[in-house]
Amino acid sequence: MSGEKAVGIVLVSHSAEVASSVLELAKGLAGGAAGVPLAAAGGREDGGLGTSAELVSAAAAAVDRGAGVALLTDLGSAVLTVKALLAEGDELPENTRLLDAPFVEGAVAAVVTAAAGADLDAVEAAASEAYGYRKV
Repeated sequence: MSGEKAVGIVLVSHSAEVASSVLELAKGLAGGAAGVPLAAAGGREDGGLGTSAELVSAAAAAVDRGAGVALLTDLGSAVLTVKALLAEGDELPENTRLLDAPFVEGAVAAVVTAAAGADLDAVEAAASEAYGYRKV
């Protein structure tokens, strides 16, 4: 898929380990997600727990392939950090969206959908639909 437009996906967590682990899980369940630009933006620059606007911005820039960037977040300040970056308007690639989706299930759905070559609207819809996954 190199050279082709693709939806990039960034997983934003308070923990670098959580973001990386969820990324690996989603990638594995998507059959390796060949061609899907993925990045984890977890924790702070010093490795501690928290959310770093700089790490999120860098990750979004790294996965931007011209078809939009989907950001999935775990909790409170991760959501607030992404919303602040989106409000600033020049810190994230054009056509970047915060997806309203559960972190793990939404990430898996987003990566699987992006791996199928879907556009940003379809990736967003698939991730959001993950709220409806029933376990009992």
